[in-house]
Formats: sequence, C-alpha cells, structure tokens
Amino acid sequence: MNFYKKRKGGLLYIAALMLAFGLAGITAVFMHLNTLPSIEQLDQYEPTLTSQIVSADDYVIKTFGAYKYTKVSIEQIPEDLKNAIIAIEDKNFYSHHGFDVVALIRSTIKNIMARKVVQGASTITQQLARVLFLSQEKTFSRKFKELIIAYRLEKTISKDKILEMYLNNVYLGEGAYGVAAAADIYFNKSVESLNLQECAVLAGLPQAPSVYSPYRNMDLTLKRRAMVLKRMYDDGHISKEMHEKASNSKIRLSTVLKQNAFKKAPYFIDFVMRELQEKVGFTEEEIVQGGYKIYTTLNYECQKAAEISVENNLKSWNLSKPYEQAALISYDVVSGQVLAYIGGKSYTESQFDRVSQAIRQPGSSFKIFIYTNAMENGLTPLTVYPDAPISIGDWHPQNYGRKYRGPLPLYKALAFSSNTIAAKLIMDMGVEEVIQTARKMGINTPIVNDPTIALGSSAVKPIELATAYGVLANGGVKVQPYGIERIESSNGKVIYQASNSYERVLDIKTVAYMVEMMKQVVNIGTGRGSKIDRPSAGKTGTTDSYRDAWFVGFTPDIVTAVWVGNDNNTSMKNLTGGTLPATIWRDYMKVITEGKPVMDFMYPEIVVDKTKDKEISQEELEKMLKEGQLEIEEIEKIEKSEVINTELKTEKKDPQENTAETAVGTPDENTTDEQTENTEENANGTKETLGETELNDKFTPPPVPVNRIQVKNYDETSTVQRKSPIETSGF
Repeated sequence: MNFYKKRKGGLLYIAALMLAFGLAGITAVFMHLNTLPSIEQLDQYEPTLTSQIVSADDYVIKTFGAYKYTKVSIEQIPEDLKNAIIAIEDKNFYSHHGFDVVALIRSTIKNIMARKVVQGASTITQQLARVLFLSQEKTFSRKFKELIIAYRLEKTISKDKILEMYLNNVYLGEGAYGVAAAADIYFNKSVESLNLQECAVLAGLPQAPSVYSPYRNMDLTLKRRAMVLKRMYDDGHISKEMHEKASNSKIRLSTVLKQNAFKKAPYFIDFVMRELQEKVGFTEEEIVQGGYKIYTTLNYECQKAAEISVENNLKSWNLSKPYEQAALISYDVVSGQVLAYIGGKSYTESQFDRVSQAIRQPGSSFKIFIYTNAMENGLTPLTVYPDAPISIGDWHPQNYGRKYRGPLPLYKALAFSSNTIAAKLIMDMGVEEVIQTARKMGINTPIVNDPTIALGSSAVKPIELATAYGVLANGGVKVQPYGIERIESSNGKVIYQASNSYERVLDIKTVAYMVEMMKQVVNIGTGRGSKIDRPSAGKTGTTDSYRDAWFVGFTPDIVTAVWVGNDNNTSMKNLTGGTLPATIWRDYMKVITEGKPVMDFMYPEIVVDKTKDKEISQEELEKMLKEGQLEIEEIEKIEKSEVINTELKTEKKDPQENTAETAVGTPDENTTDEQTENTEENANGTKETLGETELNDKFTPPPVPVNRIQVKNYDETSTVQRKSPIETSGF
C-alpha cells in the first residue's frame, strides 16, 4: 500500500512540475506577444539590413544593405502571381488557421525517417511571422513562437492582408524585397504588367533565391518554373493551354541588372554564400537578414591583380567571345585561405563558377599523380625510363610532335611531359594505385579506371586540382581551400570561426622529389612561360584538340591554378598550357610576390638507400643514352612519311599561332634568342637545341641528395583492354 502511495505521490509531483513548466512557457510566450508591434506598425515595416562580406584587407566586397524595396497593394498584384505563390508555397493558405497540421505531420515523419530536415511545412503566414518578428536562429523555441504568432496574425488580419504583406516583404534574390522590386529587377516591368510565365518565375524564387535566380542558373530557373506551372494547373488556377504556352515561352530578362549585387569578386561571393549554407548552415534569407559581418580570406589586392592578368592576357590572345573563358584560384599553402578567385571573365554574362563547378579534362597536369605514386613506390628523379613508342591494348599513346628521346631520367620525362613514359609508369604502378593517390591528394570527381588517365582523360574541377598541388607545396599535408574566416553577429559576437583540417597524405621524401622535378618543368620544360624572379614549381596541361589548357604552380607560400578553355568544349586552335595559362600565372604571381623575401623550398636531408638496386656508372649511363638515341632515330626514319604529312598539314596555319606547349608569351610577341634556344621540336619542325649535359647541370637535387640511378625495363606491348576508347593528347 505504501508503495502505491509513494508512486502516486511521485506521479503527482512530476505532473505538477510539468504543469509549472508549461505555464511558465505559456506566460513567456504571452509576455513576448504583448511586446509585438501593433498591426498599424506592421504596415510600416521595411527591411533594415546591414549584413556585409569583407575581404581580409578590410575592403567591403558585398553589402546586403543595398537593396530595392517597393510596396504595393494586393489589388496591384496580378491574380496569376498570387495563385502561383499559393500553389508552390502554401496551397491550403485560404483554409488553414496559420499553420497546416497535415503538412506538419507529413514533414515531421519524412524528417524523422531521413534523420535530417528534408522537408519543411511553413505556411505563408509562418514565413511572414518569421520575417517580421523573429530572429534567424534554428531552435524549437523560435519555431514555437512562429506558430503562436502565425495563429495570432490569422486571428487579427485578413487573409488578403497577410498575403499582401508577405508579397511585399519576401526576399526574391538579387537585392529584391517584394514582388514589385523583383518585377523591376528581373524583367524591367511594373508588377501589374507581369505575364503568367514571369509570375511563375518569381513564385519559384522564395525557396532558394540565389539557386533559382535566372541571372545565375537559367536551367534551374526553367525547371523551377515548370514545377510552379504544373502546380497551378493541378490546382485548377490555369488551363492546359495556358500551362503549355507558358511552359514553352522564353524568359526575357532585363538587360540591365538594377541593383548593386554585383560587387567586387562576385564569383568568390557565390563561393562564400555556398560555404555559409554548407558549413555554417545558414539559409540565404538568414544570411541576408541577419545583420552579420562576414570576414573572408580574400585579399582584394591579390584579386585585382588576378583580374587584371586574366583580362589583359585574354585580350592579347583575342579571346573575346562569351564562351572563351578562364578561371583562377589562388590560396595560401599552409592555411588554405583563398587569396584570389575568378570563376569566369564576366560575371554579368555568365554566373557559372568554373573554379568549383566546371569539370574539365586536366591533360598532362594529371601526370603529377603518376609521378607522385612512383616516388612513393621507391623511384627517384634520376630513375631512367625509355621514352619510346608503346601499345597498351588498343591504346597507342604518342608524344607531342611524335618526338621520342630514348632513355630519360624521370625528372626530364616530367619536364618534357613525355606521354609514353607516363603511360609506362601507370602500368608499372597500377591504375588503381594512381587513382588512390589522386583521391587522397584532393580529387573527388569520378576517375575512370583506365590507363588513359595518365594523360588526363578523366575530368576534374580546378579547385580540386589546386588542392592536390597544394599537398606538394605544403610538405605532404593536405589543406582544403576555404573562404570564410569568421562571422560576427550585429552586436559583435563571434558566432563562427574557421578551423581547417590538416592531414598528412604524402611522405616528405616523396614531396621533396616531386617539387624538385616540378621546378625543372618551370626551369627547362614546358612551363618556362611561368618563370618569375623566385623559386617556383608547377605543371602544364593541354587536352586533345586544344580544348583545355592548364598551368598549376606554386611557390613555397602560394598555390595558384589557371584554366583556359571554351564553355562549348570546342578547340582553342593551338593554345597550350605552357602559353596563355602560364603567362596569366606569371603576371599574377609577379605582382602578389613583389617586395616579399625570396624563399626556396626547404626539406630535411634525405638519404637514399643504395642497397636495393645496382648502381650504374656514368659511363654506362652515357652509353645507354647514346644507344637509345640511335634506336629512336631509326624509329623516326620509319615514321618519316607520317611526320612529313604532319608538317605539310601545319604549313597553312597562321604563323602567329603557337603550336608547342613550350612556347612562351602571346601570339603577338617576338620570340627572344633565349626562347629560341630553349624550344623543343614542335609540329612545325623547330628543333631542340638543349643538350643532355646542359639539362643535367640544371637539375640540382640538393637539399635532397640523390645517390642512386635505377633503370626500369618495360615491354612495349601490353594486353590491357579498355572498356571504351578515350581521346587524349596529354600534353
């Protein structure tokens, strides 16, 4: 009996406690509601925004305080626009009392099953309550207040008044608050003159204004418009004929963007906006209306230098068509802080970000993964491989200009971008192993399991390639480039601070070897056009038919990747990685490193094990090189007719066009004597004049002593079969 009394008393105590908490909560809510403005005050509401994005050197590169806000009455708003908003945002708007119970239950079940928020259930009234009264914090208490305020609004204001206030205050992207401002910005029209398809476009924006903005991604805008029109048709707001006509109509945007959103470094701002949503969890509405100060890593002086270099060099090559594009990303080696970011040559013409969204073939810039894997497996820069024809199944990779040099140490093979040696290496190391190396260094896009990746057949994003090269620049430690340093609230409280991850993915000896070899790419190889007045390393890349051209390089403190190509994937004639991309890189890096102390790459002393392989004397090496060259001369005689045909085909080309990746400068520049002496044979028959001795003298491994030369034999024919042929030039 005492047990039951105790149990009953305990339950009563818990019930009383819960009741007390409930009453306290209700009291708090009512106290909050009593502090809310009156309806008359609500009618005078206007957005007061102060959110800013600031560069690391204190330039305001974007402000959300510059906006367009125009208030209109419900009578001025077209029926099509009202119906479109209701159809896509809240189809039960005229029947619920502030919140939709069925929608709440449905979204709750889906979110629980997905273990994350995958579906919302906010009505138009709830969205209005959030805009007018509440902060952007994502808490249960805020959601509860939102429901209470929505219910109160429904009891106090008519449905038409709620809809009018919502349509006047909802953020629709590009600095537009309300449908009247959006009509002006997007279509250069008054809201009253909008047609059905334009109403559908605007109705699709509230969910994610920057994602569905027609100025940023027309394909997504069209898909979203189609969804709105289908909902309108399903709900009986429009006829089948109206639906079909609007769905097939072309969106005609205003030719002049009437707001101040296109500020400094616009592609970088988009990159930051994505980080805010992915890393911090902000919605676009929260970013715009939060009154935040967002401090970024961008150095605006570096950004200006990058913009000038890209613009001037594209002009010098007469690349003025909208589809002729370039991209650049530059970041700090150690921290990962992005210093400059160019996603295209004109943001007003195209908002597609070619740094982090474009996926393009890397050409020979992918070879660093093969050589890195080789160094990881015990090879050294002086390991000798035969530069000779090779067949791998139905794939017959050839060197640029069909030039073969006989046995070469790997540092020369990389410097001259030998395709055949890269192919031999990937077969020796294993395709899967090379893929794993690329993965751990930062390549996340799919990589085809095929030996042709040795020459860059598998496409990558420029930001990924820059990340991977940064591993070599940073002593084997991978850091992810990032744009947001910290965020402060309107009262100065730090609510977010960047904390990058650091992961060692390569051995220091591997890195030392790779950097020394990549320095030779700049000193004697295909990347000579990138030379600046301090130590640097890098690699060029050019794909088949000159569709993509790359130069990715680094100094001891800065990594910069440059891509040039056509959006429509057509040929750029004879533009290669060693020409325009290398020149853009050089002109940019010269400016941002000016006045800084000259530093070289520093590594601890590395002793190479001499017991694993038999050492080869210098006399034996010279004999082998001589014999190999004689053999190659015989091969070239057999292929002479093909070479002559190639030369005849190129004779009609514009003599101003460069055809070798080793060419430097622009097509309009005169080649200096020094440049002529350092030019290898190209499709027009220019002969290499650099001797083997001179090249060996230029390779200075210290502070990484190399005391061993390993000779690697290779069968010229392999039985490897590929799933499908993939075109590559790999140079």
